[in-house]
Amino acid sequence: MIIGGNEDRTDNKEILTRFVELAGGLDQPIMVITAASTVPDDVWEMYRKAFDDLGATNVTHVRITAREQAEDDMLAHRMAEARGIFMTGGDQKRLMTFLGGTQLERAMRRAYCDHAACIAGTSAGASGLCTHMLAEGKAELAPEKGAVRLGAGLGFVSRVVIDQHFSQRHRLNRLLSVIAQSPFLLGAGIDEDTALIVQEGAIEVIGEGTVTVADCRNARTNITEVRAGVVPELLDVRLHLLPSGSSFNHADDKGPLADFIQYLTDRTLEHEHR
Repeated sequence: MIIGGNEDRTDNKEILTRFVELAGGLDQPIMVITAASTVPDDVWEMYRKAFDDLGATNVTHVRITAREQAEDDMLAHRMAEARGIFMTGGDQKRLMTFLGGTQLERAMRRAYCDHAACIAGTSAGASGLCTHMLAEGKAELAPEKGAVRLGAGLGFVSRVVIDQHFSQRHRLNRLLSVIAQSPFLLGAGIDEDTALIVQEGAIEVIGEGTVTVADCRNARTNITEVRAGVVPELLDVRLHLLPSGSSFNHADDKGPLADFIQYLTDRTLEHEHR
């Protein structure tokens, strides 16, 4: 579950309700990782109340403020047995500094691969789900060469780079800056209070906003010729808009979203990380 940030935590809680359902129900073990945040206790209190209001009875705060804490054997064992894992917002670089390559990360992958745990990330947690993570940078007025830097993420999503708070923070230019230079990747911009659910060869959009899919694989551009900071030509860029309620199945949909669905639902990386 890839969430664009600022999901509703006080009213109908549609996204969090669906997360609990995908985790198996109210009594299943859910772990909330606040490692991306510099105020983890405040963030935890917000989610503790939200999950408590939903009736979830087995929710644990995973408070990681130093990398060595993510190497704890007992914590890793508990994480591997979780049925729902929720990564909060903050800074995705901070998240990866504390989690990347640790026992806790490997335990998350075991929970996902062996027990079909629902892995969710919101805001920075959403970006961190990717193999190629949008680490930093901005392009406010137009796509610019070199405006955005990629980093290594957790690798639950391959060949798709995620940007969040998408419409609210006007991030289309930022996303185009990335995929114009790396057309191997597709871009997915997710609005606030919106989630892209990926499971078993299918995708679904829920919440209040939209998911924008950007594809530069067949675009024509002069980005290799221009200097850093210059706006490149971009011709024949493909954009797809998926509003809430959209759903697609890879087996049935062989249209323009077929590769996007395949990349999101490709589980071959499981075996590389066992």
